[in-house]
Amino acid sequence: METVRQIINNKILITAFFGYFGAQIIKAVIEAIMDRTFSFKRLLTGNGGMPSSHSSTVCALATMTAFCAGVASFEFAISVIFAIVVMVDASGVRRETGNQAVILNELMEYFAKLKDNPPRFSHDKLKELIGHTPLQVQTGAFLGIAIAVITHFVWK
Repeated sequence: METVRQIINNKILITAFFGYFGAQIIKAVIEAIMDRTFSFKRLLTGNGGMPSSHSSTVCALATMTAFCAGVASFEFAISVIFAIVVMVDASGVRRETGNQAVILNELMEYFAKLKDNPPRFSHDKLKELIGHTPLQVQTGAFLGIAIAVITHFVWK
């Protein structure tokens, strides 16, 4: 029980979770408005989209680490480097992977329509919404920072 209490009282960890779920809630609401449907799966695990939950999570983590351990701490240094790596990856490699998935899916669809012995693909359609645009990453970062600032001043 003591371990559970310590986890629940860990402001840095809880704030990072707030950053993640805050972004996921906003994504689900935006998608529900645009598509006029609600996806519970999108609420929990959806990748890609506005805002970046990865950026929101790591920026909430880094910001609350700054509040709790100070900007001169090694914990803050680690969390900032981690945040940079995650955000660069989200808008770089993961975004390109999503772009490539779009092209591969189009090719699979094209070849599947061929009348003369179409090739058989052994897997489902590739996931296309993986990475983020720079705006989605920046919005997620600002959201995470805002969540950490609010959490810091509310949770005394």
